[in-house]
Amino acid sequence: MEELSHKRKLSIMIAIIGAMFFSAINQTIVSTAMPRIIAILGGMDYYTWVITIYMLTSTIATVLVGKLSDIYGRKPFILAGIVFFMIGAFLSGFSKDIFQLITYRGIQGIGAGIIMSSAFTAVGDLFSPRERGKWTGVMMAVFGFSSVLGPTLGGWLVDNMPWKWLFWIFLPLGVVAFIMILALFPKVPRKESEKIDYLGSIFLTLTIVPLLLGFSWAGTKYAWGSTQTIGLFAAAAVFLLIFILVETRAQSPVLPLSLFRNDIVTLSNVIGFIMNAGMMGALIYLPFFVQGVEGISPTYSGYVTMPMSLAMVFVSAMTGRMITKTGKYKRYALIGFPIMVAGMLIMAYMDSVWMAVIAMIVFGAGLGLGMPVFSLTVQNAVKPNELGVATASSQLFRNMGGTIGVAVMGTIMTTSLKHNMQSGASADGGAGAANLANLDPKLATALKDFQGPQALLDQPKLKELMASLPADLQPIVQHMIDALKDALSSALTTVFLSGTLLLALALVLTFFIREIPLRTSNKMPEAEQVIQKEPVSVH
Repeated sequence: MEELSHKRKLSIMIAIIGAMFFSAINQTIVSTAMPRIIAILGGMDYYTWVITIYMLTSTIATVLVGKLSDIYGRKPFILAGIVFFMIGAFLSGFSKDIFQLITYRGIQGIGAGIIMSSAFTAVGDLFSPRERGKWTGVMMAVFGFSSVLGPTLGGWLVDNMPWKWLFWIFLPLGVVAFIMILALFPKVPRKESEKIDYLGSIFLTLTIVPLLLGFSWAGTKYAWGSTQTIGLFAAAAVFLLIFILVETRAQSPVLPLSLFRNDIVTLSNVIGFIMNAGMMGALIYLPFFVQGVEGISPTYSGYVTMPMSLAMVFVSAMTGRMITKTGKYKRYALIGFPIMVAGMLIMAYMDSVWMAVIAMIVFGAGLGLGMPVFSLTVQNAVKPNELGVATASSQLFRNMGGTIGVAVMGTIMTTSLKHNMQSGASADGGAGAANLANLDPKLATALKDFQGPQALLDQPKLKELMASLPADLQPIVQHMIDALKDALSSALTTVFLSGTLLLALALVLTFFIREIPLRTSNKMPEAEQVIQKEPVSVH
C-alpha cells in the first residue's frame, strides 16, 4: 500500500484514527468512574478483574490477529474489532453485578485487541519506517486526546447520569468508524501460500490464559504458594514448551520464533513489557488516591489526570516529527524514561491534589518521549511480510506487561493495605471496634460497611451516612475514616515505588538497544541493493 497516493493515504489514516479513537475513548471514559461503579455494583475484591479480563482478552486477540492479518489483510479485522467492541460496550451498560461487567468487558477487550493490532500494522503498510515516526506520534496524540476528554467526561457523566451511559454514549461513533473503514480501506488479496497455524494459536492461548490467571489470583484469591497458583504457572510452562515445539515445525507459525533471534525485537519487547507493567500497574490506582484519600469527586478526578494527557499529546507529536526529521529514536527513550521515573516518584510521596497534578505533567512528558519509540524499533527491524506478526508481538508483550503489572500491583496494594489497617488497629488499641460493639446493632451493622476502603470511593454515600449519625458518634466514625485514608495512602506509596523500580529497570535496558537507521522505504536494504545493480530497469 506504500504506492498509494498521498491523498488516499490520508483518507485511510482518518478512518484508522476514527476506529482507534472509538476504542480509546471507551476505555478512558470509564477510568475515573470505575471506583463509583464498583461501589454501586459491589465486589471491591474483584476490582482488578474488570481491568485484567479486558487486558487478557485483548492480549490474546492481538497476537492471534497479527499473523492472520498478514494473510488476509488488515481491513476485515479492524471491522470485526469494531463490532466486538460495540457489542461488549452495549452489554456492559446492562450489567447487574460485577461478574456480568467483567464478562462484557472481556468481549470489549477482544475488540480492542483486534483494533489496536490491525491499526498499528496498517500504518506500517502505508508508510516507510522513517515516515512512521510522524504518524506514530499522531496516533499517540489520539490516545492522549481520548485521555484528556475521557476521564473528565466520564467523571461528569457518573456524577450526573446513570453510569450505563458511560458505555453507550459513544456507540454512534463506532458506527461511523465502521462505515469509514468499510468505504476507505483497500482490500488486499489473500496470500494463498500461507496456512493458518491453528495448533500454534491454541497452545499460545493456553499458555497466556493460565499465566495471567496465576498472576491475577496470586495473593488475592489464592496464596502465592498455594496449589492453585503453582498449578496455573506449571500449566503455563507446559503449554509454552508444547507451543515452542509446535512452532518449530509449523509452516506459517502464528508467532515465529525466528523473530526473537533479532536482538532489537527481543529487547524492545522486554522493555515494552517492563514499561507497561510499571506504568499500568501504578496509574490504574491513581483514582484511589484522588477519590479515596483526597475525597475528590469523579468529575474533578478527571481534571487531575488531564495534565498528563495534555503533556503526552504535545510531547509525542513533537517527538514523532523529530524522529521523522532526524531518523534517530533511541535518544528520546533515554530522555523519556528518567522523566517518567521522576513523575512516578512524585506520585509515591504526593500528599495533595496539586502534587498529583505536577506528577501527571511530569509523567505525561516522559511518556510522550518514550512511548512512540518501541513500536518503531520493532517494525524497522523486520521484513515487510512480517510486519503484522512483529507488531502483534510488540502489542502482546506490552499487554502482558500491563496485565501482570495490574495484577501484581493489586496484590501489593491489597497486602500493604491489610498490613496498614492491622497496624492502625493495633496502635488504636481496638478502640474503634470497642465503640462499634457498644452501638445499637442496626447502626453497628451499617457502620461495618464503612470499615473497608470501598467506603472511601463513594463520597456522596459517606457524607449521607455522616449526616445521619448522632453528633456524639460522628467523631468516632470520622476517626475510622481518617485511619482508612492513612492506610490507603501508605499502601499506594508502596505501589508507586514498585512502579518506579520497574521504569528504572526499563531505562537501564534501553541503553543496550542497537539503533539502526530508519528506512525510507518499506523495502529491505537487501532488496534495494539488488535493484541498484540493475541500472537499466531502474532508469
